[in-house]
Amino acid sequence: MDVILKYFPDINEKQKEQFAALYDLYVDWNDKINVISRKDIQNLYTHHVLHSLGIAKLISFTKGTSIMDVGTGGGFPGVPLAIFFPECEFLLVDSIGKKIRVATEVSNAIGLQNISFRHCRAEDEKKKFDFVVSRAVMPLGDLFKIVRKNISEKQKNSLPNGIICLKGGELESELHQFRNLVDVDDLSSFFEEDFFETKKVVYLPV
Repeated sequence: MDVILKYFPDINEKQKEQFAALYDLYVDWNDKINVISRKDIQNLYTHHVLHSLGIAKLISFTKGTSIMDVGTGGGFPGVPLAIFFPECEFLLVDSIGKKIRVATEVSNAIGLQNISFRHCRAEDEKKKFDFVVSRAVMPLGDLFKIVRKNISEKQKNSLPNGIICLKGGELESELHQFRNLVDVDDLSSFFEEDFFETKKVVYLPV
């Protein structure tokens, strides 16, 4: 939890309580339904929560922004972002029902009011959103084909509506088709922990 306060010292007391509650909840649910590798659960705050909040270093979503998290798994990046942006609306989508159950139960336990869930493939979601976010779900080209139908034309943020992905490793070939459009930021420029050396936040306006 300290690593969250290190980079986001201005969160309020309710947010602190919600973030602090995540560890025990995810440990408990992970014993029942494996959504985080057993070896990695002790790194929950750095590898999963703070990683998710890397998106908040790129953009501060304005009040009323709608965001869809595609392939959310156990709720990343959607749950940490919903805590951080309580005045925005989040829909978390995953094709695996038991993973959506974990994200739902965790969110209910900490009293998140601005989040909803759908067990489906992203292809089947027809609503419009300001942004689509994801964490290493699929290549950007594949994601773009699936979710461009979901991006609203109405703008309300400092960045034009689009897709924001958390990715790692070598991305040159994956991003080649978007080379004149895409913006890539190293998370190591925001977070000093070794985990972030190869992690990036990728933004594609749609």
